[in-house]
Amino acid sequence: MNIRRLITAAITLAMTAALAQSAELTPEIRSTAERIAVSTCGTCHGTQGTSIVPKFPNLAAQSANYLAAQLKAFRSRSRGDPDALAFMWGMAAALDDAQIDGLAQYYSSAKPARSGASGDRTLQARGKEIYELGVDTLHVPPCRSCHGSKGEGMLDFPRLAGQHPQYFLNQMRSFQSNLRSTDIMRPYASALNRSDLEALAEYVQSM
Repeated sequence: MNIRRLITAAITLAMTAALAQSAELTPEIRSTAERIAVSTCGTCHGTQGTSIVPKFPNLAAQSANYLAAQLKAFRSRSRGDPDALAFMWGMAAALDDAQIDGLAQYYSSAKPARSGASGDRTLQARGKEIYELGVDTLHVPPCRSCHGSKGEGMLDFPRLAGQHPQYFLNQMRSFQSNLRSTDIMRPYASALNRSDLEALAEYVQSM
């Protein structure tokens, strides 16, 4: 089976899983998730998943699979970046699987954030180049190959479009230091220098 067929099969499986997850959510679970999102999560992430605090990520329109995976990682304390320890370990500790699935669906169905920020056009141009083409000399592939041509996210890879630069940079630094452990992101984040990361942060916010 070639790579294209493997990707197609993976997409089909992911879509099937997402549809099954959505169908299993009862009205009670949906209502409970919305209450938690508005009364608790909304303090940092906004009631509709659009954060006004740059250190906290926008969650609106994020992949449901990705959100559920991260909430479970917070709950199990297997995601160890600084903000996870400071905020999310405690916040996720009391969530059960149904509530996590409900929150994931709540935010994934919200309208995506629109930054409205003009940003640094020179940095954005450099960031776009890295995002679309990668950096061959550093063996860094195009970001779009996993995160989508418009930053919309693919399969279990997160949406990046419209994300706060501060949050984006903090996560890339956590990948570099392995505080946020992932075999996929660590080598690529570590290969890029500070100016490259800042350029990417400006570009993804502008998407």
